[in-house]
Amino acid sequence: MENALYVGLSRQMILRREMEIIANNIANMDTNGFKVESMIQKTDPSEPAVTLGGPRPVKFVAPDGVARDFGQGVLTRTGGELDMAIEGKGFFQVQTPQGPRFTRDGRFTTDTTGRLVTQGGHAVLDASGGEIIINPEKGQVAVAADGSMSQGNEAVGKVGVYTFTNPGALEKAGDNLFRNGSNLAANPATESKLRQGFLEGSNVRPVLEITRMVEVSRAYESTTKMMESEAELSRRSVERLGRVQ
Repeated sequence: MENALYVGLSRQMILRREMEIIANNIANMDTNGFKVESMIQKTDPSEPAVTLGGPRPVKFVAPDGVARDFGQGVLTRTGGELDMAIEGKGFFQVQTPQGPRFTRDGRFTTDTTGRLVTQGGHAVLDASGGEIIINPEKGQVAVAADGSMSQGNEAVGKVGVYTFTNPGALEKAGDNLFRNGSNLAANPATESKLRQGFLEGSNVRPVLEITRMVEVSRAYESTTKMMESEAELSRRSVERLGRVQ
């Protein structure tokens, strides 16, 4: 019975973490470029405290990472001159004090020096890893599907878009950014297109996430009832043993 309580507790811990992930998905349903996440679980065989003829080993529930769906979000027209959305696979590369980061959030602007930057002030890098400088006196900015930027007849630069063979290896770095914490090389996204005046929304499906939240809540309640039942059975067994002695 002790083992049943431990297994139930391990399940509750996983369900609590899963609820946190779902809540984060819902909270970011309006975040540009956000990618929905889900919990990965695994069984963790461990030696039980006391078997008394029970199964060996006892299989506990353990976390096995977080899966991230990098599927395309809906593209919405904004008309913003420096708003950009990636149609297809890939990420924008930006420079931060902690090093290069990657994002799908194309809400760009310029700083006081004319650099193309994110809402957080990080420089957006071109295809060769350099900064992009825009001179407001040279007129409107045009962005081609391949990322080439121009003002009138003058080329400004080319926005870099990069892909990874396994984007799941990217790690969240806060501020809607990802960090390449592996040895994977960032390759130019030759098949993707840039859409000027558009932004990519999150790929969170609210109805699906709310359904998952209800399912997790019910599973937590069911596990709690099972643990309460096991605890009550254990209490009664101890009382009967006391009366027999």
